[in-house]
Amino acid sequence: GSVVASYPYDDSPTHKLTGVYSKSADDEVFKYLAKAYASHHPIMRTGKPNCPGEEGETFPDGITNGAQWYDVEGGMQDYNYVWANCFEITLELSCCKYPPTSELPKEWENNRESLLAFIEKV
Repeated sequence: GSVVASYPYDDSPTHKLTGVYSKSADDEVFKYLAKAYASHHPIMRTGKPNCPGEEGETFPDGITNGAQWYDVEGGMQDYNYVWANCFEITLELSCCKYPPTSELPKEWENNRESLLAFIEKV
């Protein structure tokens, strides 16, 4: 897990494991939507999720192009964009894939304003 808003494409023509910016035709729209979410999240907006084992990982403005972060062939957001014209972003909301129940109220507080800002863009 991490704390970042990722946008298409997750896959790149070279399939290099990381570091390849894979720009879609709607790249600016995707960046706009990702920033709309990230800019309202208290951790995501810093671009420094500080996840255990990945303390040095950073994401400018709390967002990343999927393939630049790591290449994923056949990902859902790419599939939906290409085949159904859906504009999806992927939200990584926690360093922990399955946060304990006791942390869920805090996660809600961290994401509430981001969700509202994102919905307003729709």
